Amino acid sequence: MGFCHEHHALKFMRHGVQWVKGVPGMLTGIKIAFVGGDARIIEVIRRMSELDAVTRLFGFDRIDLQLPDMQKLELSPQALAEVDVVVLPVAGMNEDGTIDAKFSSATLMFDEDHFAAITKAAPVFTGIARPRLMSLAKRHGLNLIKLMELDEVAILNSIPTAEGAIAMAMENTEITIHGSTCAVLGLGRSGMTLARVLAALGAQVLLGARKEGDLARAKEMGLTPFSLTEIDEAIDHVDIIFNTIPAPILTSEVLTHVQRSAVVIDIASAPGGTDFRYAERRGIKALLAPSLPGMVAPKTAGRIIAQSLERLIREQVWFPGGIVK
Repeated sequence: MGFCHEHHALKFMRHGVQWVKGVPGMLTGIKIAFVGGDARIIEVIRRMSELDAVTRLFGFDRIDLQLPDMQKLELSPQALAEVDVVVLPVAGMNEDGTIDAKFSSATLMFDEDHFAAITKAAPVFTGIARPRLMSLAKRHGLNLIKLMELDEVAILNSIPTAEGAIAMAMENTEITIHGSTCAVLGLGRSGMTLARVLAALGAQVLLGARKEGDLARAKEMGLTPFSLTEIDEAIDHVDIIFNTIPAPILTSEVLTHVQRSAVVIDIASAPGGTDFRYAERRGIKALLAPSLPGMVAPKTAGRIIAQSLERLIREQVWFPGGIVK
């Protein structure tokens, strides 16, 4: 790798190509592989192209997208070996190795050979990471970055999540949010935003959490806090339940205390925290909606991801610790 300074720019060779780093805000010459995804990732691809990155798309044969320096390719280890950044969908990789690809006519499989081909210098970005993805990335010494665990992404992403969840509630109930009694389970990023917006719309908001600190925060926010150990009694009169906890919380036993006219909106990561089989048996309308931003506001959600991805690529690919990888 050769270096030389010229007009405050840095030139170096990588993959046999001369790159120039020196234009503020640009990602000139960086090869980014996008493997599957939904409407959100299209916005990310457009932004990376605007920043002069070279984009390689895998699993996008069903969308008409034409951008400079963009190629649609078949997913193969050889193709991944030539890129500097790998971007997986927000949903990451499923436990069976499949990749969610809304614009692909074929199933995308990401296996051991694909991970082995990625250079260790290339960061791998994903929204969330299930055990198999984390295990394979660790086995091959790859830097796996989970975007949805970053506050800068998750907090902003909670806005379209809250709007989408409330929209679903409005579509599936015969009452207004104003004057209704709503329970929000969990006071994470999404739970906090959702509870705040519901309260602003005039709902009586109950907030269920385990930690004493979260219960204190709920009280400070003007909500009605309750411990999840007392969930049976707390939710027996609510109109709408919003679950954000990705663990079994609305079990069959708990649901026996929920009135049949109530609606459950579960926005936790699949498979959610609700016993949907029993909810249906009891006559409770329960809906799982784990990827609301991609459905209700893909452009906004995509821009949120792109903003952080842009910053992280600079940190990980250009000058991490002051050294070019």
